[in-house]
Amino acid sequence: MGKKLYIGNLPFSATEDSLKEAFQQFGTVESVTIITDRDTGQSKGFGFLELSTSQEAASAITKMNGSEMDGRTLKVSEAQAKAPRDNSRQDRGYGGGGYRR
Repeated sequence: MGKKLYIGNLPFSATEDSLKEAFQQFGTVESVTIITDRDTGQSKGFGFLELSTSQEAASAITKMNGSEMDGRTLKVSEAQAKAPRDNSRQDRGYGGGGYRR
């Protein structure tokens, strides 16, 4: 399994293909995902990219972090594990205790 990278401050003109092309110089790009708004479909300005080895990922971080893409300075780092979400409604102030006549 490869190393997943976080790419922030992406220009809104960036596509998954252009991002893949920019990072192919470091090795095999396993996957690319640009995060988009679910209602408008517009890019949120960040995404994730997976390279096949840790060495490729380290090289990409070193060379691409702080580089420019379409006038924006990229922020490239190792992606962090997704934090678990607490989906319980307890202690959030939902339901119960409503006003009654």
